[in-house]
Amino acid sequence: MITTALPDLAAMEAYGARIAAALRPGDVVALSGGLGAGKTTLARAILRALGQAGEVPSPTFSIVELYDPPAVRLPVVHADFYRLDDPGEVAELGLDDCRHGAALIAEWPEMAGGFAHEPGCLGIRLEIGLLETPGQGRVAIASPGADWLGRMP
Repeated sequence: MITTALPDLAAMEAYGARIAAALRPGDVVALSGGLGAGKTTLARAILRALGQAGEVPSPTFSIVELYDPPAVRLPVVHADFYRLDDPGEVAELGLDDCRHGAALIAEWPEMAGGFAHEPGCLGIRLEIGLLETPGQGRVAIASPGADWLGRMP
């Protein structure tokens, strides 16, 4: 595991940019953490660093948002699985078809059954207030899959 301090929004943006620079089709960035931990903020930072200039809506209600070139460097599926009641519902979303040739940014991956078994999964758990000043900033705890070794941000 690799721990990175994210004391402010600028640090979160820079971390997202480092992830985006290493992101490849087939990768999964699995973002977990409690409500308000910064999952959507980090997903937006990654998408902006990939070239998305327009709005990056939270997929909380739509569950899945798609981003395609030329707006972004590579196709990206941004999914928020918070509202799923059962991991079996993922099949109904057609996620496998959407993911073909794309990277996946998954918020609340545990609600979809998880992705840690995939070698291209970069699991990131965001925690609030673990810095020297309680209640301030975030900490990212990354668990890279085999495909991320050597290109970790």
